[in-house]
Amino acid sequence: MKKPFFTWEGDILVLNILGTPNAKRDAIGKVKAHQLCVSVTALPRAGRATDHMVRFLADEFDVSPGDIQVVFGRMNVNKQLRIKAPKRLPAVIGQQEFDL
Repeated sequence: MKKPFFTWEGDILVLNILGTPNAKRDAIGKVKAHQLCVSVTALPRAGRATDHMVRFLADEFDVSPGDIQVVFGRMNVNKQLRIKAPKRLPAVIGQQEFDL
């Protein structure tokens, strides 16, 4: 059984991310192994790409940036985020929920 890229802890979505900074556009990509690929246009300098990713994902999940906690990986492409009570789920997560 493959390891999921996300889990739920009550109303908190725990999400494993493989980030790509300095991309052509901000986008949620496909699942690779046990991580969701997320690309952002920001440069990887002093955690700015992660900060940009948090703002981008806040819009995608319809939450405020303050509702997203970076558990680890602020200065790394491998990250784990905790998203409090997301109001909207991107299609890739909705599809995975039915596959589990």
